[in-house]
Amino acid sequence: MKTVKSKGKFDYTWVIVALSFLMVFISLGFCSSNKSLYLTAITGALGIKRSLFSLGDSIRFISTAVINIFFGTLVKKFGTKKLICTGLFLLILSCFLRTIAENIWVFYLDHLFLGLGFSWTSTTMVGCVINRWCKENKGTIMGAVMASNGLGGALAAQIVTPIIYNPNNPFGYRTAYKIVIAVLAVTLILFLFFFKDKPKGATEEVVVTKKKSRGRSWIGIPFGEVLKTPYFYGAAVCIFFTGFTLQGISGIKIPHYTDMGIDSAALASIISVASLSLTAFKFATGFIYDKLGLRTTVLICNFAAIFTCFGLFFVNKETVPLAFVISVFSSLSLPLETIMLPIYTGDLFGQRAYDHLLGVFVSINVFGYAVGSPVFNLCYDIFGNYKPAFILGGTVMAVTNIGLMFVISAAHKKRKEIENETK
Repeated sequence: MKTVKSKGKFDYTWVIVALSFLMVFISLGFCSSNKSLYLTAITGALGIKRSLFSLGDSIRFISTAVINIFFGTLVKKFGTKKLICTGLFLLILSCFLRTIAENIWVFYLDHLFLGLGFSWTSTTMVGCVINRWCKENKGTIMGAVMASNGLGGALAAQIVTPIIYNPNNPFGYRTAYKIVIAVLAVTLILFLFFFKDKPKGATEEVVVTKKKSRGRSWIGIPFGEVLKTPYFYGAAVCIFFTGFTLQGISGIKIPHYTDMGIDSAALASIISVASLSLTAFKFATGFIYDKLGLRTTVLICNFAAIFTCFGLFFVNKETVPLAFVISVFSSLSLPLETIMLPIYTGDLFGQRAYDHLLGVFVSINVFGYAVGSPVFNLCYDIFGNYKPAFILGGTVMAVTNIGLMFVISAAHKKRKEIENETK
């Protein structure tokens, strides 16, 4: 895709970046980041078992994973604007169902729509849009956009918490969702009027940046050829186990702290530190990639993940300061399952198959989510605590890190060959 810019005119790219920031701020921040706030209220008001309600998350992850397999085809056929607007509408529909639901089956349906909505309003779409509109410093911009998740979640928590936990209204969560619907509706209207699929004057020609930066784009490999490269499958396995481990560990950290006797005041502070750190590190990860390259970025994030897993083994009520340190390292590792997926796609395989391949990688990662959570909780059922799960997670991430180093070496060797041929 080639972009034509006129000197002296306003660059509409920044409107698109701002809208992308708003999309993540609202969709993930208001519809996902604070989902645990609603769990107790919904299950308590309707008398639904938490275990049954939590199955909705599996439905959400599976629907997101399946639809992302076809992301590239859908973008090519319908364009990004139609998909984003459809995604926002599906999020509105999901929230609406929660305001009227009286049984578990309606909540399962809402989770289906939620997963479909996130397919077109979160990581995959951000990667696609930024890749189309931004040809320089894509990692930094993508990191800044994805960091809005944490900011949106923090604002949403302040708005909806007193409404959800109104002692005079056990169905306060329905009022909270009505507010979220209104916010989503305003966002949808803004996208209908101001979002554009492509830069003015853009063509379907694949172009690359000439700037000598670590994060510059390159022409890449056609999708059919990608499927014939062994390191594609190596990358896919590593991405699966990254999602498997990070999502699994994220889901058991808080229960582990509770089991170890850490009090609620300390727990709240730990969560706050983690949220603030995540916002900072999502931006920082993109910046590090642009300046230092893929290998260094992966090593930093993977080391943080390994430290998090093994460090959790030693956390108890006597080692609360360690829990605060771990919350920071955990936040540094989490970009591996968000902004690093578009970065892997562009750096390892280039522009030719970007949209198709990004959808596949996000799908593989989300399948890892769906498998990781039950496996890590199974460790608790078998051993009576989560410590074996932390050993498993640390070991898996260490092996995954080694695998990624081989993948990066093979991919960069192939990239160098292709770039030399096109000179």
